[in-house]
Amino acid sequence: MQKTESYMRALRCRECGREYPLTATHVCEFDFGPLEVVYDYDLIQRRLTRAALASRPQTMWRYRELLPVVDEPTVGLQVGFTPLIKADRLARRLGIRELWIKNDAVNYPSLSFKDRVVSVALSRSRELGFDTVACASTGNLANSVAANAASAGLRAYVFIPSDLEQGKILNSLIYGARVIGIRGHYDEVNRLCAEIAGKFGWAFVNVNMRPYYAEGSKSMAFEIVEQLGWQVPKHTVVCMASGSLLTKIRKGYEEFLKLGLAPETEHRIHGAQATGCSPISTAHKAGLDFFKPVKPDTIAKSLAIGTPADGFYALKAIKETGGAAEDVTDDEIREGMRLLAECEGIFAETAGGVTVGVAKKLIAAGVIPAEDSAVLCITGNGLKTLDAVTGCVGQPREIKPSLREFEALVANEETVTA
Repeated sequence: MQKTESYMRALRCRECGREYPLTATHVCEFDFGPLEVVYDYDLIQRRLTRAALASRPQTMWRYRELLPVVDEPTVGLQVGFTPLIKADRLARRLGIRELWIKNDAVNYPSLSFKDRVVSVALSRSRELGFDTVACASTGNLANSVAANAASAGLRAYVFIPSDLEQGKILNSLIYGARVIGIRGHYDEVNRLCAEIAGKFGWAFVNVNMRPYYAEGSKSMAFEIVEQLGWQVPKHTVVCMASGSLLTKIRKGYEEFLKLGLAPETEHRIHGAQATGCSPISTAHKAGLDFFKPVKPDTIAKSLAIGTPADGFYALKAIKETGGAAEDVTDDEIREGMRLLAECEGIFAETAGGVTVGVAKKLIAAGVIPAEDSAVLCITGNGLKTLDAVTGCVGQPREIKPSLREFEALVANEETVTA
């Protein structure tokens, strides 16, 4: 690949503002605050224009100046630019004037938004000379690391809670990754991975590579704005596990506003969690700026992080944008999945059921006014969480290969629905 100009300036502590070189590190040595990539926005503003974007491929890498790689990306070149769907039937069911679905359930190659963060993390890992990549995961990240590492010829280790959905376990094993199941919840897996990263010197995408990895989520925000005709949506509903996706969608909106790619407009970002693992939404509803860790107990395993790394920053983003946070039960999650599928033909995983369920609650309460417009971020595919809805969506009707039996079946259904 041809070497290009870097638009990154440094890594900066979110707490004290100290800056660090652009290496594989993620915490400030003075106050242990998380590090974040900072950019040369003056240079970017001269290069990243609507006219320039019009000629670029429709992938997340069309926004390369705002993504943390030095050279051209080498992993995940087809990732992103997923559909933004006008969801009129679901809007009517939820009671809102206009509704859009940002559908990362069809992201390439592993059917979740994690392909965005992983393609960034692995491209940057290659630039820094790593040949082994790894992650701690509740499922989707493991799938994406395994798939993208396979395509890039990198060795991969993925560490997961051993009770994950079988579909997500198989979706990591098929790519040849070393899958390690840990008998414990995600926070225990994550602690172990922090130790392994220090001991083995691998590129852990959500540990020592986290400042680069997290930036990939911004591409979802960039695409939403462009697909809405260069407008930041008034309301965005985002599911929360670590809270990172919500904070980065906010950062993505703010960067486009800063660069003049979208006009200044009021926009609110709302967070969605499962009641069985809702430290961020519980804190927000209590008016707190800190959360209390919880032990997860929910079917939404991809959101089951009881000690969210970006929980404090997610709370801050929700508050500063005038947004809200809410949570839904397992039954409400299944209802949200079914609503999205029946109304729009989109089969989302349990996290999508959380997003739809919370949107329904916020609209019913008037937090998202019925006359407004909203975007729901759907982050993963329902084929990965079949267990969650097995036995809850009915059974096929069986008949003999007989026209008479089929006619009787149809007549009976018409009688029942009359």
